[in-house]
Parts: sequence; structure tokens; C-alpha cells
Amino acid sequence: MPVSNLRCATAALLALLMCIVSAPVQAQDSVPSSTDDTTKGAPYVSTPQHVVLRMLELAEVTPDDVVYDLGSGDGRFVISAARDFGARGVGIEIEKDLVAQSRRNAARMEVEEQVRFYRGDLFKTDLSKATVVTLYLWPGMMDRLRPKPRSELVPGARIISHDFTIDGWTPDTTVTIGTKTLQEEKTQIHLWTIPE
Repeated sequence: MPVSNLRCATAALLALLMCIVSAPVQAQDSVPSSTDDTTKGAPYVSTPQHVVLRMLELAEVTPDDVVYDLGSGDGRFVISAARDFGARGVGIEIEKDLVAQSRRNAARMEVEEQVRFYRGDLFKTDLSKATVVTLYLWPGMMDRLRPKPRSELVPGARIISHDFTIDGWTPDTTVTIGTKTLQEEKTQIHLWTIPE
């Protein structure tokens, strides 16, 4: 390669690197006291909407509640809590694309004033303002989460889980319902209330 071509290629490469290095970094909306340094512990699997509604009914969500969804995916729990029950809500999700999708969904459902979605680590999220916590997490994640609710939630706060239980905790109520996609297939909902 002639020296002049090599100089041009080197100059172009340096210019490209300077553009990359000097490009503005977009700020992430992260939940206070949470960090984004944890990899996702499970793939995103959405809860069917009729199960979402049944879970919120079983937790007796009202307009006085603040619903936190840990691993909030596309935001359906928090959005339904706001739209169908008048509650306020917070979704915590580690995947930034799902956080963006949740915000778009909230705007489309016209509940963006009642809900907030943050990119963050659910294990580092402060739950002290939550009165209801919704979960659809794998068993290992449920077990890792176990110490948080009893130390951070106020007495009377409810935890509602799709399918999976918290090891060592006996649910106050367990309900079995059809998945609707396959009527013979069943799913369980588990409810716990934080004691006095």
C-alpha cells in the first residue's frame, strides 16, 4: 500500500475513533439507590393480562396503593394497577429497551403521570415506599430476594407472585387459574402479607 494511502486510512481511523470517544453519553434514568451493573437473571416472559388483573385483585389494590413490580418487563403490572385500580406504581427493569417500551406503553394508556419506570437492579431497589410488590421471577431470584421484603416493607404490605413461591414462606393465599392460552394449563398466584 502506498504511504499516502496508508496516511489517509490512518487519518480516517483516528477521526472515527475521536467521534466515538467524544460522542455524548446518554444518561440513564436509574432508580435511586439502585445500580445497573447486574446482568439479567432470567429471560423476559410476560404474564398474561388476565393473570395480571387477577393478581392485582387478589392483592386488593386500591388508589391508596403504590405498586412496585420487580423485573417489570413491558410494564403491564404497573400500568394495569394505575389504569384499572387507580394506584400509583413503579417498575424496576434491568433491560433498557423494556424500560423504554414500558414508558411508551404508559403514555399510550394515558397513565404516565401515575407511574414511573427505572432501569435498575431489583435486589438493590429500596422497597420502603411500596404497599404492594408484584413478582414473576425464577425460584433462585425469589430466594435471593427473600430478606428484602420483611426488612423494607411496612406491615400490611402485600407481595403477590405469579407461579413461584419464596422458599421458607407459606403464602397466606394461593389461587390456581387457567392460563387462557391453553385452558387445561394452570398457573398459580401466591399472596403474602407483611405481618405487624
